[in-house]
Amino acid sequence: MTLIQKLAIFYAAMFFFVVGIGYVPAFNDANGYLFGLFSLQWYDDLLHAFSGVWALIAAFVSHRQSVLYFKLFGAIYLFDGVLGLVTGSGCLDGGIFIDGFRSFGDVEFPTRFFANAPHLAIGGFAVFVGYWLSKRVHEKLAAA
Repeated sequence: MTLIQKLAIFYAAMFFFVVGIGYVPAFNDANGYLFGLFSLQWYDDLLHAFSGVWALIAAFVSHRQSVLYFKLFGAIYLFDGVLGLVTGSGCLDGGIFIDGFRSFGDVEFPTRFFANAPHLAIGGFAVFVGYWLSKRVHEKLAAA
């Protein structure tokens, strides 16, 4: 199993953890916001669970499928994070289509940043893995 496949398993575990932690009352505030920032709905849990299942399947199928996962998944999640940061609404939850562009007065910048930081970080690292790290691992595999 390559490093990329192991990272895909880590991503799967991380997403399953995200789904699970949303149901622990200690991590939700009085309004039901996870860590006081994220209003997660059933469709968010479904998206996160699907992301985890996709990562797990890719990891066990092949190195190549794991690389494809990180490239596609990373681009989608990174785009969602950037869109959420710029417009105040993401695309994966349909917010951009339902709420449209939200002004900076609607949501304070620190809240907007921290609400989108997970998708920026997770998507950004996935893009790094899929487009840069995978080439380094491939070169090492070819040289061996």
